[in-house]
Amino acid sequence: MPKDLHDNVCKEEVFSKIYTKYAKDLYNYLYYKYGESLGPNDKMQDAFIKLLDNCKKVTPSKAKGFLFSVAKNMMLNEIKHQKVVLRHRENKPKEYTNESPEFVIEEKEFLKNYQVALSRLTEDQRVAFLLNKVEGKKHAEIAEMLGVTKKAVENRIYAAYKKLKSELEGFK
Repeated sequence: MPKDLHDNVCKEEVFSKIYTKYAKDLYNYLYYKYGESLGPNDKMQDAFIKLLDNCKKVTPSKAKGFLFSVAKNMMLNEIKHQKVVLRHRENKPKEYTNESPEFVIEEKEFLKNYQVALSRLTEDQRVAFLLNKVEGKKHAEIAEMLGVTKKAVENRIYAAYKKLKSELEGFK
């Protein structure tokens, strides 16, 4: 295996040579394997952007493998996304409700008040609360994501609950 003259691809001339050498091949690979509908040119460009973001970690000899792996993963993620979009298109919402007009108005008003109350929380409280209640993350996961202790996350969520209860009527 030849020794690399450069230990990474951060230099402009090295990156430029890699782009010139692999861009067409990467585009062709994505186009022939996945077709035009998933935007192979965009994914090829995104793969090179990802290479540039990680230029210090990638040597010139590993650049081709990195680019093809990243581009393939982007395409696979796009395919998954398209499946989700298609599944949601098939589920047409019903065009009527059994709720009374008063209930619908109350619901809209509550949601508006809820948004206002959320905006009044501190950023730490809001992030922890939404990650837990909207995203369904566990306290330990949130603590790891935010780089704080599990107890700090619990305190933030508790404080958010307390504040929301005091500001919103009927919040449980």
